[in-house]
Amino acid sequence: MRRAHTVEEIRSAEAALMATLPEGALMERASTGLAHLVADLLGACYGRTVRLLVGSGDNGGDALYAGAVLARRGCRVEVRALSSTPHPAGLAALRAAGGRLLGADEPGRRPDLVLDAVVGIGGRPGLRDDAAAALAEVAGVPVVAVDVPSGVGVDTGELPTAAQGTHVTADLTVTFGTHRVCHLVDPAAAACGPVHVVPLGGPGGDLVLAPASVTALQAGDVARLLPRPVGESQKYDRGVVGVRAGSARYPGAGLLCVAGAASGLAGMVRYVGDAEVAATVKAQHPEVVGDGRVQAWAVGSGGDEDARRHLAEARADEVPLVVDADALRHVTDFGGPLASAAVLTPHAGELATMLDVERSAVEAAPLAHVRRAAETFGAVVLLKGRRTLVADRDGDVRAVGTGPAWLATAGAGDVLTGLVGALLASGLAPYDAASVGAWLHGSAARLASAGGPLVAGDVARAIPSAVRALPA
Repeated sequence: MRRAHTVEEIRSAEAALMATLPEGALMERASTGLAHLVADLLGACYGRTVRLLVGSGDNGGDALYAGAVLARRGCRVEVRALSSTPHPAGLAALRAAGGRLLGADEPGRRPDLVLDAVVGIGGRPGLRDDAAAALAEVAGVPVVAVDVPSGVGVDTGELPTAAQGTHVTADLTVTFGTHRVCHLVDPAAAACGPVHVVPLGGPGGDLVLAPASVTALQAGDVARLLPRPVGESQKYDRGVVGVRAGSARYPGAGLLCVAGAASGLAGMVRYVGDAEVAATVKAQHPEVVGDGRVQAWAVGSGGDEDARRHLAEARADEVPLVVDADALRHVTDFGGPLASAAVLTPHAGELATMLDVERSAVEAAPLAHVRRAAETFGAVVLLKGRRTLVADRDGDVRAVGTGPAWLATAGAGDVLTGLVGALLASGLAPYDAASVGAWLHGSAARLASAGGPLVAGDVARAIPSAVRALPA
């Protein structure tokens, strides 16, 4: 599992580790790992030019020491100092290795690569004018961010507002010891590019960190959490999921929700809804049966005017619910909690309506809004997006980024609702069902896409393949 820690947690852990190590050892480990990754990215060091954009803190020191390593390997290393006091020892090491500090008005050579070390994890959203100008000077050159792209909200995953200024968009981010929240949470995660974590382990140990409130499941975590049948299992033991979805206006949504539910992760699927949708479901999924006792309900996808009634009827069974689309408008209609356990699956526009804010506000600060929604509605909230966020009521959040861009297609959310419902019925807790469902949904889409376009039905059909691809 990837764990993303806050600035305060990281600083505390680094201070504890540094107390056990010789002075400068931690920076040496970080800068050496950074230099090796930059060298690999360049392919060859000799004759290449690297520009360091350096502020005043230890983040700048990491870049300067890495620059010294690169200079000794044949790179031409130039420093654009954005502080009157760049890290003294790091600057001395760079100069000793043949690197040079550019004058205030000296243009320098057009670099092959830029190291962004303007600010580290203590930086605020936005860049000062001089930093923005230094960045503009090397526009179009690949950028490697040291720790985080300068100018992003490290603990929030947010980008600066227009009033706060610009930020770095990195082609690669190299960080140390553990992930930061902005590495996993959009919109800042999109500015990070791929993220590589340099371990700080070695003699004296590694960072000792408390459990993180923002995490990301990996394939091994999903394999561990996923309920699997055993030799004596029978269909009722594996869970029965009911689907109340679709309508005369949106029949396909009901069919796709059933397809997600009927992907094999629950022992039985029941469909209750529009008669014409029921006939189509029976024709395409003969294993799906009608009304009866269930362990979980998936409600709302394409429900149109029937969504409120479907939600009321499902809620009356007092079993876990996954609530989507049209039913989300009615989650507060009945007083009290929705069910003993519930998962809400809005996209940004739906969540904005539920919280009475602008959609742009949700898109700018999804982490803050998904946490607020989980607390407000007393439910697990799955906020769909490029990086889907799943928030528990206690503030824990899992970020899921397994899906390709092609997954932004009509009906994909209906499949996800059915899939999460099946996982609820099979016995997973809402937080696990939502995050495992989102992970498998994205993985199935990636398999179905194979780099090209897809439709929602392709995602449903690929769910068994996504499960088979999990580690044993």
